[in-house]
Amino acid sequence: MNTQVLSDQVLLNNYLSGDRAAISQLIDRHSRRVRDYLRMLVKDNDVADDILQDTFIKVVRVIDEGRYVDNGKFLSWVLRIAHNKALDYFRAQKSNKVVSESESGYNMLSTLKFSERTIEDKIISEQVEESVRRMVEHLPDEQREVVKLRYYAGLSFQEIADQTGVSINTALGRMRYALINLRKMIAENNIVLA
Repeated sequence: MNTQVLSDQVLLNNYLSGDRAAISQLIDRHSRRVRDYLRMLVKDNDVADDILQDTFIKVVRVIDEGRYVDNGKFLSWVLRIAHNKALDYFRAQKSNKVVSESESGYNMLSTLKFSERTIEDKIISEQVEESVRRMVEHLPDEQREVVKLRYYAGLSFQEIADQTGVSINTALGRMRYALINLRKMIAENNIVLA
C-alpha cells in the first residue's frame, strides 16, 4: 500500500498533466483549513460554505487558465482568494444591512453613550455610522483593509498580520495611521461623534 503524501506542487503538476483526481486531492487537503478561516471571518457556517465553494471554483479556473504561478505557497494563495471572496461578501451585505456601532468602527473613535437611545439618538447615530463608513472607504488600501478586517471581520491583529502577509507591528502601524487619518477626516468634515 502506497502511503506517500504528495506535495501540493506535485499534485498541481499532476493535475496540469491531465490527472483530474489530483485537484480533488488538493481541495480535500486544504478545504477544512479554508472553511475554518471563512467561518471565523463571516461567523455563519452556510455563508462560509458558499464562499468556500466560490473560492475553489476560482482556484481551479485560475489554474486552468495558466495564471497560477507556483511559488510553494499554494495554501496561502487559496486563503488570499478566500479572504477576497469574504470581503466581496461583506461589501455586498453592507448595503443590505443595518450596521451596528461596533461593526462600523464607530466605537473605535472613543465615543461613549451614557443613556438609553432616543429616536433622535438613533438617527444621529446612523448618520454618524454612515459618515464613518464613507470615510473608511477613502483610506489608503492597506489601512482600509486592516480597519475592515479588525472591525468588520473581527480578526485579531495577529490574524490580520498572518492574512495580509505582514508583521504584527506593520498591521498595528497601519491601524494607527488609519485612526489618525479618520480623525483628520472627522475634523476636516466637522463631524461630531456624540
